[in-house]
Amino acid sequence: MAEKNVFKIIFKLLAILIAFSILIILLAVFAVMYINKPVQFLENESAFSAVDGFSIGDDGGYYVEVRRGESSQSVGLRLERGGLIKNRHFWNLLCRYEKKYNNNEYIKTGMYKIELPASQIVILRQLIAGRQILHKVTIPEGVTIRKAAKILNDAGICSYNDFIAEANNREIINSYNIPNTSMEGYLFPDTYLFPKEYPANMVIRKMADNFYKKIESISPSVKNMTPQELNRIVILASIVEREYRINEEAPLMSGVFHNRLRINMALQSCATVVYIMTEIQNKPHPSVLLFSDLEVRNPYNTYMYSGLPPGPICAPGFVALQAAIFPETTSYLYFRLTDPASGMHYFSRTHDEHINAGQLLIKP
Repeated sequence: MAEKNVFKIIFKLLAILIAFSILIILLAVFAVMYINKPVQFLENESAFSAVDGFSIGDDGGYYVEVRRGESSQSVGLRLERGGLIKNRHFWNLLCRYEKKYNNNEYIKTGMYKIELPASQIVILRQLIAGRQILHKVTIPEGVTIRKAAKILNDAGICSYNDFIAEANNREIINSYNIPNTSMEGYLFPDTYLFPKEYPANMVIRKMADNFYKKIESISPSVKNMTPQELNRIVILASIVEREYRINEEAPLMSGVFHNRLRINMALQSCATVVYIMTEIQNKPHPSVLLFSDLEVRNPYNTYMYSGLPPGPICAPGFVALQAAIFPETTSYLYFRLTDPASGMHYFSRTHDEHINAGQLLIKP
């Protein structure tokens, strides 16, 4: 009799244990289903936009940036703060599972457009696969902000007006400690890969970050320059960019401008006058400059005013930036285009020699 009671007790305990285990499993399943439940829409879009590297595109899409060297835990934390996932701890478990059992690589650096509804698993698989829709767009050397805006607009990357607005956004300008009223000169001309309808402010930052990376590769001492010192380099480089045609001549031109600045002689760069005409007066690009063009009263006119103009006149490339930082040491004070076909210039020390060099031509 006692033995039967023992078996009954054991049976009841087993039944309770099994029921309890099933309950725990069911609760765990429901918890996972709830945590992994696809986000249908963001409850707080302002919170999403406030996360660094997150933005809402012109198409209403949610763009998430994975930084170079960023851990999956860091990404999960930002996704949780932005409202795209419910729990970063579950995200971390998913990351470990994918790495261990599916032999997947870690999430990949880049910019992703998250289509809602999307569960944590869907988002993770997208970041692991590196599924980004990127389009190549080339920003040529020597273009202005307005010309870059048109290129990006025509490529469907971001709208013309948005790019112009963000390039003049005081918050962005201040974040880079640029002592100008726009990002002119600080958006490096290069070939970029962007998604379609990409946020203009992130295009600006991508190009600006590239600028600082490139100029620091030319001279690490740039990091020790004040914003004003660097700005003078960029302004001079932008003028050199619009003047040179042959790479070897860029340092010589920079040397000429440095010599003129040292003796307070007007730079007399045709490129600055062209900038006034095309970017300030909205006139077509001239084929030649008239003497009346050189007399326009504007701070950017380096024929009328000595010293550097108020700001850069275009986006200088690597060659021009290098020339501005490392000018050729000479006694030249003048240069003039003598061979339009090759782009060769004649450099001289005196005004008479300069006049004899031939007809004044400008870069198209």
